[in-house]
Amino acid sequence: MRRSNARTVNSCNDHKKPDNMDPTKLQFRPNRPGFKNPYKQNTRSGLLLLYSSIALVSVVLCYILLLLIFPNRGSDGSYYGGHKKYGIVIDGGSSGTRIHVFKYEVEKDGILRYDFGKNGLASIKVNPGLSAYAEEPERAAAALAELVEFGRKRVPREYWRETEIRLMATAGMRMLEKHVQDRILEACRTVLRGSGFRFYDDWAAVISGSDEGLYAWVVANYALGTLGGDPQGTTGIIELGGASAQVTFVSDEPLPPDYSRTVKYGNFTYNLYSHSLLQFGQDVAFDLLLESLISRGRELATNTLQNGKLMDPCTPRGYMHNMASRKLSPSSLAEKSRYLSDLHPNGNFSECRSASLKLLQKDKDKCSYINCYIGSNFIPKLQGKFLATENFFHTSKFFSLGPRAVLSDLILAGERFCEEDWSKLKRKYYSLDDENLLRYCFSSAYIVALLHDSLGIALDDERIGYANQVQNIPLDWALGAFILQSTTAMDYVHSPSVASVIAGDSFTLLVLFGILLVLILTVWYLSKCGKPQLKTIYDLEKGKYIVTRVSRYS
Repeated sequence: MRRSNARTVNSCNDHKKPDNMDPTKLQFRPNRPGFKNPYKQNTRSGLLLLYSSIALVSVVLCYILLLLIFPNRGSDGSYYGGHKKYGIVIDGGSSGTRIHVFKYEVEKDGILRYDFGKNGLASIKVNPGLSAYAEEPERAAAALAELVEFGRKRVPREYWRETEIRLMATAGMRMLEKHVQDRILEACRTVLRGSGFRFYDDWAAVISGSDEGLYAWVVANYALGTLGGDPQGTTGIIELGGASAQVTFVSDEPLPPDYSRTVKYGNFTYNLYSHSLLQFGQDVAFDLLLESLISRGRELATNTLQNGKLMDPCTPRGYMHNMASRKLSPSSLAEKSRYLSDLHPNGNFSECRSASLKLLQKDKDKCSYINCYIGSNFIPKLQGKFLATENFFHTSKFFSLGPRAVLSDLILAGERFCEEDWSKLKRKYYSLDDENLLRYCFSSAYIVALLHDSLGIALDDERIGYANQVQNIPLDWALGAFILQSTTAMDYVHSPSVASVIAGDSFTLLVLFGILLVLILTVWYLSKCGKPQLKTIYDLEKGKYIVTRVSRYS
């Protein structure tokens, strides 16, 4: 019989002191406020651990489910798996500005599928280059707006928001002062901000010459199928532009920081030598050679002086120099025009080659490195195979040489051309203008002096190929820049981390938050429902306090 408010009289204990009347009762009362039931504590701890484990497992399962349902959702909220995407690169060159609009596919596994043919690549060029607007930067904006409009027509409107657009200015802009560069770039940024495409201010910039070489190396090895493979199986690039030359290749030698670049692609890291040789491009070199002949006069021509005339070995006989067409400084024209009458074209390949080599070795005495094959620039020993592009290719094509022609073939073709009379050359190559035709004597000799006499490539070495495209893919550095940028972006959004799934994705974030909130409420409800209702009472029959369950609904 249990009553919480009843008392039972025990006659056997009447003689005892009141303090000893109920030892059990006196024993438990002082401890009642701090009384803890082991059963109650163990049950609560076990339930808490169980529900926490269930919640954790549920969150993990929901995360995996989201990855399965939305495996290809990018950080910008777009789905990229099995869908087409677009990208835009604007090449701000010295002679003109060209826009490249790329369309490509992204497979469900995150692999990018490029199409650099007519269906996947569209481009146009406007003249002049951005550097021509140094005095009127707002005119650069107007020229860029024309290119942006071209891009809008090539990219469907629904893709504008996710399509990245970048402006990369090169040699022409590098020659301007920094504050002039900034004014032109800011005018261009204004246009790009309002283009509707995805753009950040630092995506419009002047890139270095080594960047150009690196990007050219990327597209060449992508076209050859060696990008993403063993570094020792890659192919180097030697570009001969109008104002500069670039050399880029994998090197296992220790490189000075200014000449070293690192590229990560796939599972491989490539340690590259990459450098731009300013003023060693074909056009600038020819003008510098001509200017040096005029300025140094008879001192430079001790071995080529005939009948009181200063001989120009790099120009075919019968050609009349037009100083107005030469890109000499105003002071040069004023001070050195008196040598014009002494400058006598007398095409001679060997002497032109020697004069070119002297030009390439200028400032070599200022070299602070072990190897300076060209000027004072550090260049390690060439390793592996190479592709010679731009003016290397154009010169080889002009002389009808194959893509695997050796330098000795170019020497024979150059000798025949240089020794020919100008009038005969004009009749034979009537479709070319004088300015372009004139330079092939110099370019053939200059290429031999650069590749063989300076860089040490043997005359019969077949590891040099001449090309401007591989497998119908143009060897344009802008394509290499796009490959690197799009691959880097895809590596980020395809990363199997929580941050990559929810970063910038409000939809996924809201779903995860909602699931987490429901789980928290569920755990709380279950813990309340599963918690036993206990009551401590005093059992008069047993003479002690006991803990008993009470119905929640009683």
